[in-house]
Amino acid sequence: MNSQASIGVIIPSSNRLTEPQFHTYAPPGVGVHVTRLRMTGKFHKPWDELKPQLAEAAAALSDVRPSIIVFHCTANSMENGLAHEAAIVETIQQASGCRTITTAEAIREAFTRCAIKKLVLISPYVQATNQHEVSYLSEAGFTVLHELGLALESQGYGNVTPQEWIRVVNENTRPDADGYFLSCTNTRMIEAIEELERRLGKPVVSSNQATLWACLKRLGIAHQDKRLGRLFSAVNELTSS
Repeated sequence: MNSQASIGVIIPSSNRLTEPQFHTYAPPGVGVHVTRLRMTGKFHKPWDELKPQLAEAAAALSDVRPSIIVFHCTANSMENGLAHEAAIVETIQQASGCRTITTAEAIREAFTRCAIKKLVLISPYVQATNQHEVSYLSEAGFTVLHELGLALESQGYGNVTPQEWIRVVNENTRPDADGYFLSCTNTRMIEAIEELERRLGKPVVSSNQATLWACLKRLGIAHQDKRLGRLFSAVNELTSS
């Protein structure tokens, strides 16, 4: 393992859970460096206003020389489709000089890794946000069989316990689903993955789990952790892409 490997993360300013989770689940020797951007909730803004602020955040984050930068917000990276996601990546790469991915891209790759084509989407979001994600996933070639958002205020996302997420998913199962998608970076969903997979017998992908996995894959770091479910149960097919 490269002891200098590090992940740079751009997160919404209100996000309280990505940092502790990445530090908890990342393998030893992998640094995690975070910067914040006001881009969700009352700070949500159109792309022409967000773009210069995103470029400035990416440039600042590049000062720590991360091995990769991730635009880490599920809803924002999915809300306007694949072309908009590509524009986000291009903006960050040009400003930072670092290879870049988004949460959405990581999730797509995790679905492919786990052979998920048909899925159930569970989130803390309002209905409109869920529909943006359904549209994005449809454009990317996936089928959302069923979706549920809890319609919470953003500051309440982290108050939902892993046990409650387990209950919600169990109440929204679909026998023809290949797997389950727990969407949002600012939740404790990652703590529910192991138990959900045991109960459901199907893969479960969450935003933080998938993003950590995709970053490690690009850094050429194989990592196994049973707490992170099937996605981490076998050695990654490493790639430098």
